[in-house]
Amino acid sequence: MNILGVIPARYESSRFPGKPLALINGKTMIQRVYEQVKKTSKITDVIIATDDKRIMENVSSFGGKATLTSTTHLNGTSRCYEVFEKTNLQKPEYYDAVVNIQGDEPFIEPEQINQVCDLLINKKAGIATLAKKIENVEDLFNPNTVKTVFGTTGSALYFSRSPIPFLRTYEKNDWLNHANYYKHIGIYGFTKSTLQEIVLMKPSKLEVAESLEQLRWLENGIQITIDVTDFESIGIDTPEDLEKLINNI
Repeated sequence: MNILGVIPARYESSRFPGKPLALINGKTMIQRVYEQVKKTSKITDVIIATDDKRIMENVSSFGGKATLTSTTHLNGTSRCYEVFEKTNLQKPEYYDAVVNIQGDEPFIEPEQINQVCDLLINKKAGIATLAKKIENVEDLFNPNTVKTVFGTTGSALYFSRSPIPFLRTYEKNDWLNHANYYKHIGIYGFTKSTLQEIVLMKPSKLEVAESLEQLRWLENGIQITIDVTDFESIGIDTPEDLEKLINNI
């Protein structure tokens, strides 16, 4: 299976403008993400999808591949699809799947990306993603930490900013001792046909309520397959997050 890795990278961000070009020990954040993806064994090719020429220039300076995309995309999924369409014109029917890798996780583990690819290859998943067991109460009740529940076969049942499941017979600070909770790791793999299907879907009620795009897919009957990872995901949302990361390197 030929799998295209796409790293969406917007320059504008309300909380951290220019985030992809932020320096981490002499390298830009987007370069570090790109280099981590290149370490994987199951991604055929990697392309950075950006709407800004400054990011294009930086990618060119370190020898990476980038495509200039529209500034009107509302999410990374549609930006990935634009890149896929362009590559499909150059190499018709070459790529079987696309993996969307977050552009603000400079130390993403290559093994996590390979896990997602394995779900596409071996489990025949239409959409593949990851989850990690929650270990602390802060993450459990943080609305910025997206939680998920999934069935015995690994199929996602729901995603929420609230803790799920709700343990009605226990105090909230004791929930982790009585149930397993999982946070969603925001990396997605799509087969070509599934990606082509979901980009045509309109926003759904659940998606709007929780501000989570993946609920659109579930609400439209698309199965999402989840595998559990032991690696922690470290995303950078603000300059303070970046400073904290650099201080801990």
